[in-house]
Amino acid sequence: MSNAMYNKMWHQTQEALNSLLDKESQNMMEPQRNQVFIFQMLATFYIKYVQIFRNLENVYDQIVHPQKRILIRKILDAVMGRILELKNEMVELELTEFHYFDDILQDLKLAPQQLDIPIPKYFLKEKLEVIKGREKILSQILAESGLGVSAKKYQVKPIPLEEAVKLIQIAERARQGRLRAMFMKQIYLQEYRAKQARLLGDKVADVSAAALRIQKVWRGFHQCKRTEREREKEMIFLGMNPPPLFNEVSAAMIQADKLSHLRNKVQIKHEEEYRDALVTIKDDLKLTEGPDIKENLQDQIRHWFIECRNLTGTFPDYPNEEEGGSAIIFSNKTPQQVIDDIIASQDEEEKTKKKKKEKKEKKVKKEKETKETKEKNKQEEDEMWKMSPSVFLHTMEEGNSVYKDLWKNKDESWNFPQDYDPELIKEDKRKELESEIRVQVDELMRQELKNLKLAVSREKELPARKGKKKGGKKKNKKKGRKGKKDKDLTVDRTIESLYKELVEEGLLIEALKVNLSDYIGEYSYLGTSLRQVSIEPMPSLLDVRQLITLYGILPLGSAAVHEKAPLVKSLLLAGPSGVGKKMLVHAICTETGANLFNLSAANITGKYPGKSGLQMMLHVVFKVARTLQPSVVWIGDTEKTFYKKVPHAERKMEPKRLKKQLPKMLKLLKPDDRILIVGTTKRPFDAELQPFCKAYQKIILVPRPDYASRYVLWKEIIQRHGGIITDTLSVSCLAKITDGFTQGHIVQVVKEVLTERRLRQQSHKPLTALEFVTSLTSMNPVYQEEEDSFKDWYAKTPMGKKRALALTGGNIENEKDKGKKEKKGEKEKKKK
Repeated sequence: MSNAMYNKMWHQTQEALNSLLDKESQNMMEPQRNQVFIFQMLATFYIKYVQIFRNLENVYDQIVHPQKRILIRKILDAVMGRILELKNEMVELELTEFHYFDDILQDLKLAPQQLDIPIPKYFLKEKLEVIKGREKILSQILAESGLGVSAKKYQVKPIPLEEAVKLIQIAERARQGRLRAMFMKQIYLQEYRAKQARLLGDKVADVSAAALRIQKVWRGFHQCKRTEREREKEMIFLGMNPPPLFNEVSAAMIQADKLSHLRNKVQIKHEEEYRDALVTIKDDLKLTEGPDIKENLQDQIRHWFIECRNLTGTFPDYPNEEEGGSAIIFSNKTPQQVIDDIIASQDEEEKTKKKKKEKKEKKVKKEKETKETKEKNKQEEDEMWKMSPSVFLHTMEEGNSVYKDLWKNKDESWNFPQDYDPELIKEDKRKELESEIRVQVDELMRQELKNLKLAVSREKELPARKGKKKGGKKKNKKKGRKGKKDKDLTVDRTIESLYKELVEEGLLIEALKVNLSDYIGEYSYLGTSLRQVSIEPMPSLLDVRQLITLYGILPLGSAAVHEKAPLVKSLLLAGPSGVGKKMLVHAICTETGANLFNLSAANITGKYPGKSGLQMMLHVVFKVARTLQPSVVWIGDTEKTFYKKVPHAERKMEPKRLKKQLPKMLKLLKPDDRILIVGTTKRPFDAELQPFCKAYQKIILVPRPDYASRYVLWKEIIQRHGGIITDTLSVSCLAKITDGFTQGHIVQVVKEVLTERRLRQQSHKPLTALEFVTSLTSMNPVYQEEEDSFKDWYAKTPMGKKRALALTGGNIENEKDKGKKEKKGEKEKKKK
């Protein structure tokens, strides 16, 4: 695609965004009652924003014009934030993390694949050098301390000379034996043929009969092949089989990939030229237009002095530098507007005195009225639903209006290479230059005003003490604030030394290079249909992947989104072993370039002992995590931290060390700290429910794969390990019989079966399903009972309880009251 195509794509996306913003502003005003209608509306907005996000991400990645990219980036971040806000609205409305949009996708004629939320490439592209540098340092520290995963070196044991000679002799004799056997076989066959010839010597072979026999065999073979080819063509025509070279990368794709890499280089070049131009253009403006700007400002301010003197009889007070200097008075105003403001301010002073008296009388009446109205409004609000105000809508509208004013109808025929626009830079730099010159002019004009006051009005200057006192007060306040902050336990140490210490202690680990796209699965196609029949569907693996992108990757990758979007500080991944919980943690780090800290109970055993040691450990971890953000703090087997009862074998491990500290750590995290705490657990039922659920804001159940996901998994994993799928290998059969087996099991089986030797044999001995079945027999699947126990546990979590109550039509508040009454009743019984 050329630059013109990406520009066209951007214009189309902006139009779609514009119409969506208009619909948003209409619906924001209208309160609704029908829950189904509300969800349909939210879901439609969500889907449309995802489409816009997909296009904008593509455009931002490929457009080379530096000034356009600044605007697109601003809108892209705002769209990301809006998607997260809408997701949050849907979660609060439906009281579940998973949503299904089958019917809406059908109406909009979209495929489920188009709902995939892409991960913006700029997360990694813009800090590629930093990430590479950090990885290099990490691997260096690991190598020095001997903690790195070194390649296995095969140790060769020395053998005595006699044994070595024996081994060679055995191998040589075996070789000679094989050769002799072949030679003897050939002699035997020769003799056999001669014998046969002697026996059949009398019968002269009929040449025509022999030719007929050969023709018959050949024609049969040839027809079989032709039929096979025709059947294959028919299957391709019907869409049952993929066309030839379907999985091969086409030449067009290779060319497109090359062009995108070239475009990335042009992007960097244009960005550098733009940055240089920002400096050079400003310097040029300073020389050419600076003196004129200074004169104009001085004339304007002098005119203000005289007008004030004429209207009020005294010279005005000059605004302080902190207030903004003369910029407050002349911000986009003509001299006439300034005069009108002076007159208006005099009238206002008189009016305010009258208003103060009236306000006191009204206050007493209002207080009585508000009590009554508040009660009425509360009842109405409970019935009516209104969309909560968005933080990102304003940014999107701003970006959209800039696009309309600047880029929509801009003639760019002169700018074919899509380099920066110097006129736009000049406009921005003029404003910047004016504000810099204004500071200098303000100093001169303050002095001039002083002289005028002394010469003409003989007015006394205000004593300078007041200003000093104010300054003093401010300083004291600041000191007080500083005292409240937490003490830095490692003031004298550098971040590099703390980083090295954490790596050596094994608390900062190397994340595996795993992309989120490697988490394979299939979509849930029956979600809405099942919910309509009031059956709660188990989420599919791709639903889980979506949530990881929304709650983990997008906020960690973009500081603008993390600061304003609904904040997710902690995330819990619960599911049976082998479903890819750890893989998802590593994928979050890979996609965002985040550091990975391992605070699992088993990993922190014996490290930083005692209460002060624990405090120091957490301080160091979070100090490094904040400085080198984004960061992921992973707590594996997190149920151990919240054990109901610690098993005797694990008492020495002190698994509950972090129990009290985890909620404190969460409180300390602010919106500008891009740190995510991720817990993984395969036995959540062993933990105390209340503190466990308090520590983790979002709980995601990771299920065992369903049939569709297993089918895709088998196919993908076999191919990834070098296997070739033919008609002899029934993948659907494998998917059917492996119900209950996890991704971990499938990977293990494929690795066991597809040895190097077996891969070499594939050409003459294709793979069959039976080969994989034998390896499966020794493994334990996830039984239905285990899955049900996860479901039952989730039903006890806050979100699960709310969902259950909403489905039964109960009221949460009534339920709470019931609980309190029951507890009171139990206490009274105990007393008796």
